[in-house]
Amino acid sequence: MTQGRYRRLFDLTGKRALVTGAAGILGSHFANGLADCGAAVACLDLDLGACEALARLLGDYYGTENFAIACDLRDPPTIEAAIACVETGFGPLDILINNAATKTDDIDAFLTPLEEYDPETWRKVMAVNLDGTFLVARSVGRRMAERGRGSIVQIASIYGLLGPDQRIYEGSEYLGRSINTPPVYTASKAGVIGLTKHLATYWGHRGVRVNTLTPGGVESGQNETFRSRYGTRIPLGRMARADEIVGAMLFLASDASSFVTGHNLVADGGLAAW
Repeated sequence: MTQGRYRRLFDLTGKRALVTGAAGILGSHFANGLADCGAAVACLDLDLGACEALARLLGDYYGTENFAIACDLRDPPTIEAAIACVETGFGPLDILINNAATKTDDIDAFLTPLEEYDPETWRKVMAVNLDGTFLVARSVGRRMAERGRGSIVQIASIYGLLGPDQRIYEGSEYLGRSINTPPVYTASKAGVIGLTKHLATYWGHRGVRVNTLTPGGVESGQNETFRSRYGTRIPLGRMARADEIVGAMLFLASDASSFVTGHNLVADGGLAAW
């Protein structure tokens, strides 16, 4: 037995990873986790300035080579062009963290009650959360399949598995605004889980693993009412910190999960165990 054999399974030195939605709360933590394990990271988001700042931070802190690119995941030709640019200017990708999601540019429309939900808002959310996830996976995954290797991790949500408990939203706020979980979010994230299973069985024989990471509720500006009510639903008694989701992502991205594909790893503090 070689000392360090199992520890090295998590070593991403020499790997190149792409994180979509890199400027977001989880995306920036995912990028840091990958770089901390030695990967060179391409940061993709709508906000090029935020991606560039993140890429510089990763390089300064971890000494890794990084890349920044802007892309609108609602536009299929733009997606294919962006992936081609990443692979040409940055290098062949070993890892994809398919993380991008949207609340659209109209948060009030996104949070509209179910009975009044606008089909146009539904389509805007699906265009990123599900269509964009598929289009990025298709573009990156076919390149990985041609090379005979790769790991794709798609980020879903606990509400892709469970319906939201409406009782926790009474008096709850996010950044000072009344909140709920709209049906389009639940439907889009359930779609991500199903899509993952399809891609895993489609590309498995070509060396590409595809898994889902399903986080539970993550602290990100909710008021105390929401945090308290949500926490009472969780066996661990609280919401997650964003950094607590990173370890699960690294497991799925790395060789530590070399015989895992089509799986949905749930990091929810035990909510789904009730």
